[in-house]
Order: sequence, then structure tokens, then C-alpha cells
Amino acid sequence: MLIDAHCHLDFPDFDADREAVIERARAAGVAQFIVPGTTRRRWPGVLALGVRDDVSVCLGLHPYFMEEHAEGDIEALAQALGDHLDAVAPRVVGIGECGIDARFGDTLDAQWRLFDAQLRIAKARKLPVVIHCVRANDPVAKRLRQLDLPAGGLVHAFAGSPQQAGKFLDLGFVVGLGGAVTFDRARRLQRAVQSLPDDGYVLETDSPDMPLAGHQGERNEPVRVVEVCRAVAELRGQSREKVAAHAPPPPVACFGYDAARLSGSRRSTG
Repeated sequence: MLIDAHCHLDFPDFDADREAVIERARAAGVAQFIVPGTTRRRWPGVLALGVRDDVSVCLGLHPYFMEEHAEGDIEALAQALGDHLDAVAPRVVGIGECGIDARFGDTLDAQWRLFDAQLRIAKARKLPVVIHCVRANDPVAKRLRQLDLPAGGLVHAFAGSPQQAGKFLDLGFVVGLGGAVTFDRARRLQRAVQSLPDDGYVLETDSPDMPLAGHQGERNEPVRVVEVCRAVAELRGQSREKVAAHAPPPPVACFGYDAARLSGSRRSTG
């Protein structure tokens, strides 16, 4: 069984064939999907997907969309979490996607304020966080160490060094491995993949973004987590079956999956 630990199935890229995309992935062995939120405007679509038994969701405010965020969004996030933390479906299992994207220096101060506010909610609610971290691994790790979050989370689309991965693991986080690992030029990341413990990572696609080598310019889909699994297995010198077995638990536990859900007892489709 495979899990796509990070896919934006709510994005309009999938409006024309969303169900077909999900079914293609399920036919290839991808049994579960985690869909993060990016803006307050998109939360209703995320929550609508969270009604499905094979989808879990997170809500957050993404640093890439700073121009879409407004005053009151943090309060709205806290309220939405309160409404859905104890729900059967849709149940919010984490905060995110939040974080820092240092490519955008003009909004960096505002990004840090927004990120910090979400981290404080995560600490107060004892929730994991899904972190978008671009060119900011060291300062983000430093801030996480200062806050000492109780539930850890996921550093999505990790592209750093073995040493940076180790810092995040020491803080109770796992790293997300996606299409970047399939590119020959990603030598540093590939060394990091080889250095990780078996329970230190999850597999993801970031659909519709983060295409794999050979698929540049194409819409990414959750089915391609199968190819990510294959690439990670080759880098680690392990079988695909072993990587698939190790990648979901225990990291998935930090996103609210329980044994009943993983075994399919709540699943309405085969």
C-alpha cells in the first residue's frame, strides 16, 4: 500500500477529471491521500475532499500566496480547526501547508509572521504541521527548535543535505520525498535519501506540481508516487515493497491515521 502524503487534489487542475485521477492512483496501489490547504478561499474544497474515506486533510496558509491572505485569516484558521478536529469527516489532521519560501524576499518578513502564527496554533492544539521550506532549511529548523512543537510533522518537498535532514528528524519531523529525487542532477538530495532511517520519510507527489524526470511540463498526479517509490528504492538499495512498507507508518501516524482507517474499515470503495 502506498500513500501520497502531499497532493493538491482540490486545485482546479483536477476539476475536469478528479475522480478519474484518484481511481488511476488507487488502481496502481495508492490507497490514501493527504490534501493540504493553501488559502482560506480554498479550504472549502479541501474539506469537501476530506469527506472521502481515503483522504485526510490539513488547513493552512501557504507562503507562495501571500497576496491572497488577509487580516483575520489566522483567526479563521483557529476557528476552522476547532470545528473539524473532532469530526469524523471531514477531520482536519494537521496545519499546513505553511512555511517559508525565501525566493520571495519582498514578502519574507510577512511570511515569517504568518508562519510563526500557524506554528503557535500547532503548539497550542498539539497538531503536526506540513511545512513548505524553500532555501530556508536552517532558519526554519532553528525556529522549530525554539518552539519545541509537541507533534512534529512533515517537511514537504525536502531538497536539502543529509545534515539538514538529520536536524529535522531530531526535531520529530519526517521529510517528504517527491519528484526531485528522480533527477540526476539532485546529487545532494539523493545522498540525503540514502542517509535517512526507514521511518524518516514519506512519499509524495505535490500534484499537480513537482513533476518527475521525464514528465516535465506535464500535470503531476498521485499515481506517480509509484515512480517516486521506485526511485527511492533504487537509491536506498531496497526493494520497492520494503520502501512502500516503511514509508507510511510510523510517519503517517502524525497525520491522524489510525489502524482502522489504514486497514480500510471506514473505506466505502475497494
